[in-house]
Parts: sequence; structure tokens; C-alpha cells
Amino acid sequence: MTTARPSAGESHATERHHLDRCHLDRRHLLRAGLGLAAAASAGGTLFSSEEAEAASLRAPPRVLSLVNLHTGEKLNAEYWSRGRYVRDAMRAVNHLLRDHRNNSVHAIDPKLLDLVHALSRKLGRRGPIEIVSGYRSPETNAMLREADHSGVAQNSFHMRGMAIDLRVPNMATRHLQRAALSLRGGGVGYYPDSNFVHVDVGPLRHW
Repeated sequence: MTTARPSAGESHATERHHLDRCHLDRRHLLRAGLGLAAAASAGGTLFSSEEAEAASLRAPPRVLSLVNLHTGEKLNAEYWSRGRYVRDAMRAVNHLLRDHRNNSVHAIDPKLLDLVHALSRKLGRRGPIEIVSGYRSPETNAMLREADHSGVAQNSFHMRGMAIDLRVPNMATRHLQRAALSLRGGGVGYYPDSNFVHVDVGPLRHW
């Protein structure tokens, strides 16, 4: 696992609060959601919260392999293991997906990483996924919006760490788009001329 040092622009307090909230959300899901809603495949019985948590601890770790096309930085990170998000790996991901124009770092929504991980598994991808755009600061978003009103949303999910524009080497953009749509994890944008697909964890929609 590769660990990157946070840049000077990163807010450690904000990141720590975000990760702590993710841990609390995980505990809440295990105790109040998964334990009541997950049915066993044989017999249809419900898991207890203890069984759900034990299953989460036994689940295989989630690993992402990413490369930032603007900086050339690469990362192979086990960002989730034994039922929780790995703090150092999350920091490394946040750094890799920073706004490369001003080096500002923002906490990336763990649900977005889970979506990219699911997409990578669906594609049977072992090599790195190429990142065209991750976090986008308000200043960068305003600049890009001024240059291209039709392609940049005013309240872009990129500014909340909830969106990624990506591509996969030697894979047709249409194939990548169809795989992303099949996951039904949020928004999917198709940009064949620029050779990338946008995915976010906002409302279910596509364009």
C-alpha cells in the first residue's frame, strides 16, 4: 500500500472528522441496518447484528489501483479492511485525487471509492484506473465553467469529493459507460470525445 503525505493545503481537522463520521456510519449500518435487513441465502433467515459484523470482518479487503493523469502519481491502496476504512490509505487517496491546479485536498466520499471499486471488479480490471478529474475546488470549477458552460455543473459533485472522471486503458468508453450504468450507484456521464466517463454518488441519473 502506498501512503502519500498530505499537502500544505489539506485540512487535517476536516479529514479527521470525515473519517470518524464514516466509522460511526459503519457502526450504525452494522447495528441498525445490516443486522435487520440482510437475509441468509439459504432459508431466508435474518442475520443478527453480531453475525453481520462478523461477516464484515471476514469480507476480503478492498483495493484500488489508480493513476492521476495530470501528475503521473500512482497508488495501489487497500482502503477498506476488516469492516472499516483504513485511515492512512484514505489520506493517500485524498492526496492523489486532489485538485492538481492548486494542490487543494478534500476528503473523498468513501461511497465513491466503493463505487469505483465495484466498477473495477465488474470490468475484471487488474491494472490501474486512470483519473482525469477527482476533487475540484470551487475556484477551479468556476474557471472551468466559464470556459465550458455546457460541460461543467455549477454545483458539481466534484467539489464535494463525490465524483470522479475516469478512463480505462485499452477499453472503449462506451463499454466503460455501460458497466457504470449497470451498477446504478449514482450519476453517469458519457464523454466519448474526451475519452472518459464521469461517475458520482449523487442521485441516479445519466447523460
